[in-house]
Amino acid sequence: MENIIAHEDYVKSFLIVESLIDKVDEGMDEENEMMKKFIEASDIVENYEELHFPIGLPSLVEVIRLRMSDLRLKNKDLAKLLDTTPSRISEYLNGKRDITLNVAKNLQRKLNIDSDIILNG
Repeated sequence: MENIIAHEDYVKSFLIVESLIDKVDEGMDEENEMMKKFIEASDIVENYEELHFPIGLPSLVEVIRLRMSDLRLKNKDLAKLLDTTPSRISEYLNGKRDITLNVAKNLQRKLNIDSDIILNG
């Protein structure tokens, strides 16, 4: 029975967030009644979704590929940036080789990839 109530609260809160999202902005005073209602509802939605729809961290390979796409890097460009070879990059991206500590450090420094993602590999 508790899950039904939680789900109902989630749905109600979700609808409140949807109705207010275009009416509030970052500069609005948190004491404003509309902003209070929005914050309260969005907290309920966030907590419910974290519990029932956890996403987790993306894989390291997904993030590397995304960064490569964002920066328009080819394997050879990334290899040069990370001080390794294009064939080694290919092995990393295809899961045939684990990333070395030196490459992991360069990923964090040069591509600004979060260390949690690197450690979870």
